[in-house]
Amino acid sequence: MRSEKVTFYSERDKLSGDIYLPDTQQGKPWPGIVQGPGFLGLKDAKHYIMMFERLCRAGYVCLTFDYRGWGEGEGRDRGWVMPQWQSEDIRNGITYLQTRPEVDPNRIATFGSGGTGGGNAVYVGAIDRRVKCVVCYLGVSNGRDWLHSMRREYEWVDYLKRIEEDRKRRVLTGSGEVVSAREEIMVQTPERKTTTIKKEVEQKIPEQMPLQCADAIMEYSPEDVVQRISPRASLFITVENDAVTPEEQTVRLYERAGEPKKLVMLKQTTHYGVYNDYFDEVAGAVVDWYDRYLKYDKIEITEKT
Repeated sequence: MRSEKVTFYSERDKLSGDIYLPDTQQGKPWPGIVQGPGFLGLKDAKHYIMMFERLCRAGYVCLTFDYRGWGEGEGRDRGWVMPQWQSEDIRNGITYLQTRPEVDPNRIATFGSGGTGGGNAVYVGAIDRRVKCVVCYLGVSNGRDWLHSMRREYEWVDYLKRIEEDRKRRVLTGSGEVVSAREEIMVQTPERKTTTIKKEVEQKIPEQMPLQCADAIMEYSPEDVVQRISPRASLFITVENDAVTPEEQTVRLYERAGEPKKLVMLKQTTHYGVYNDYFDEVAGAVVDWYDRYLKYDKIEITEKT
């Protein structure tokens, strides 16, 4: 696998990315995979790179990048999680990949891992016909339900009131409340506090972000558009009893998706433990899915009898 630092623009902000290329010339121009990081994620995370190594070995080009305002990406609003912006960044990443001579512009897929990362892969696949295949790994189907699942009912009621008051404050004063990203947007689990899965990027992840991000996440609902991916293919991967992104989120995406589709449920592990416990199984399923469905036919035939 060879890697190259790249930049491209998304809505006038310069984004920083890494493109990973196969060592061989066989199969060139290669199909391409675009990945935007997961919730509070950055492109340099080791578990992302492990997957890219496996995909490059199988003959795929992989592009990952930091969203606007994150990591090495430019942007006036630093550290905001705004799914709509992130989806635009992914779509512009697709356009950038189509400019690369090593890549077949007609064979591009999305890959998303972790919360909004998985959801973004679905959302972009649903609205952008250039995406020929989707893989959603531990993804969010409904942002409102996801944030709700982290809180007891009385906490949720108070949280909704707080978001409503913040909305009014922004209108009257031009600025809103800034809160803890890990405790007041999401609520981190005990496992998240002890895991080292993101240790390479941990110090670069913002500690705080506007409460307005919670408002945006609550409006975020990939499950409302997932059926638009079909007849292109969707693979969904989740963990049983996942305390970070409950598996029901992925199951709902799978149930609402059209065919072809596949659901992989991993058991006796955790949201973060899965990267070590089942990496080979997950990587194998992802490569197999792209091998089967990341295709383009110059002649398209529709027949009903």
